[in-house]
Amino acid sequence: MPTYQYACTECDHAFEQVQSFTEDSLTSCPQCEGRLRKIFNAVGVVFKGSGFYRTDNRSDAKASSAANKTGASAESSSTSAESSSTSSGSSSASTPAKAEAGAA
Repeated sequence: MPTYQYACTECDHAFEQVQSFTEDSLTSCPQCEGRLRKIFNAVGVVFKGSGFYRTDNRSDAKASSAANKTGASAESSSTSAESSSTSSGSSSASTPAKAEAGAA
């Protein structure tokens, strides 16, 4: 059974009441017999991960995501090979320059 929050509009008395879904909302304050209002809060549910969006269940989305993953892994391996050759090339180029500067 859900718990509802109420606040009085006249005396600012706030309280919680456990009620079933079929029960009517409370209308009068238990302290001053004033008018009550129901307080609504944000729901604390967060949907994370795959499977919660309309496009997650389509066959087109699955095929394109598989193609993107294959292409991305090929690009990342070629990029890492280029960066390792570039870094080794720059260190060997700076070594002879230092040797020549030291000899002169």
